[in-house]
Amino acid sequence: MASAEPYPSPPPSPVPSRVDPILRNVLRYTVSAKEYKTLHDYLISRSPPAVRKHAPPPARVNSIARASDEHNAAAIRASLRVFLASQTGLQIWDQLTARAFGRGKPPKKKPRTSVFRSPNLRLSLSLSLILLLHRVLFRFLTRLRGNTATKDADPFRRRNPRIARALTSRLAPAAGASLAGFALGVYPPDQLRLTIAIYFATRAAEYSYNLLEKEGWFRNKPAWWGSWMMMPLATGQLLHAFVFDRDCFPKAYGDFILSYTPNYLQRRPAAYPPSLPWPEPHTIVDSLATMSRLNWPPFISPLLFPNNPSPLPSALTSISPITSPAHPSIPHLSCALLHPSNPSCSKTFLTYVLTAFPPLAKFFTLVFTVFSLPRYRSYLSSPFKEVNMLAKRVLRMTLFITMAIGTSWGSICFFANAFPRHFLPTQRWFLGGFLGGLWGFLERKGGRSNFLYSVRMSIDSTWKVGKKRGWWSGIKGGDLGVFVMGLMVINMVYEKDARAVQGSMVRKGLGFLRGEGFVDRTIRTSEEEKEKDM
Repeated sequence: MASAEPYPSPPPSPVPSRVDPILRNVLRYTVSAKEYKTLHDYLISRSPPAVRKHAPPPARVNSIARASDEHNAAAIRASLRVFLASQTGLQIWDQLTARAFGRGKPPKKKPRTSVFRSPNLRLSLSLSLILLLHRVLFRFLTRLRGNTATKDADPFRRRNPRIARALTSRLAPAAGASLAGFALGVYPPDQLRLTIAIYFATRAAEYSYNLLEKEGWFRNKPAWWGSWMMMPLATGQLLHAFVFDRDCFPKAYGDFILSYTPNYLQRRPAAYPPSLPWPEPHTIVDSLATMSRLNWPPFISPLLFPNNPSPLPSALTSISPITSPAHPSIPHLSCALLHPSNPSCSKTFLTYVLTAFPPLAKFFTLVFTVFSLPRYRSYLSSPFKEVNMLAKRVLRMTLFITMAIGTSWGSICFFANAFPRHFLPTQRWFLGGFLGGLWGFLERKGGRSNFLYSVRMSIDSTWKVGKKRGWWSGIKGGDLGVFVMGLMVINMVYEKDARAVQGSMVRKGLGFLRGEGFVDRTIRTSEEEKEKDM
């Protein structure tokens, strides 16, 4: 019997079978080896025998789909998934909105367009391209930064000191990768693209402020300092645009204001004959704008002067059903239009507050309750504390919105009694909105998101008003430049101090955009700091 060899030779490796390149690329850019192993363990292994027989094992898939550059393969996989997920989500959204808002209405015939001109397709394509290009550029610039800092690159750094300083900067990959934002140009230039650009610009300003605050720039700021200070300027501009340039005003914002203005906008009485005309809310607002241009004319009561042939200016005859029976002691036409049955402006304001507060409280209770559902564990662990916090937030927000809307409307009466007719006849609308926005002080501790939303609406409205009146003309592709600059600033702030970027989901999104995984960098940093302290 022959003795066993001390060092037996390894068994011959099996001859690799030829793999279809199409199958290899489909596997490589569809699922990673780790994902396939998880899918195989939890789904395929429990499938019928026929499925398990034809499904390749994870080791086989790993050998087939192994890529020379796994980072690029992962970037392509992520971009394809973003494209499919966004396209599917947009199609489902279109179907839901069509069914929800199209009940009882004849279906609208959409014009036929080619598939490549579909807005949904182009939006999905732009989002997937932004992700792909951002990941590729970020990795390329990160590797280039490392190579430029090596000893072999000394001659290049000596010849090009400025370029070398730019390439070796810590912020270079973050800034350069943001150029991927120009892929948003695949989507047609419409309102959505402008909204995205404004959103990223305001977010960039917010995170930059957070970074400066963490670095001690506002260490000695007063207690009243905060984001609420933007609210008066935003509401002043929005109220002025709502009256004079309603086509440049966000419709949903205006509908919300009109729906919670029960006293100042007179609705058609139930006993009023349906055959007779009655001014709609927008007609009343247009009449107030006309009064501003006419320098706020006085009220001539038809009850006191029945023989007057023209108690109203010719441009304001549409409001005659409201002003004709108004109280004779009202001195101003605007007051006769806003509260015809009550001669006291202060009582009308107080009545508005008492009338508008309950429905607004119900609305915000519903909204904040829905938004608090993800925190249900906190409610189960300490229900009294959480319910108390929710009630305080609802009351603060309700009081803020009630007083802001009421002050904006009540300022019309205040200025009519306090100012001469020809003093700031149209500009007083901005002053009224400014006064209403000062009530944001009540929500100064937790209302930053609401303040920034109003600021974004104001920026959008200001831009449209300026184009309408010829104050400025748009630059082709300017919204893309604003979007890229906003993304660049956000990336640079995130690179310098991730804690300045508020919101765990936002930080995870930036990590996913860079290819670092859907992780929150601040949690990882805090864990590393704890390990160092130990």
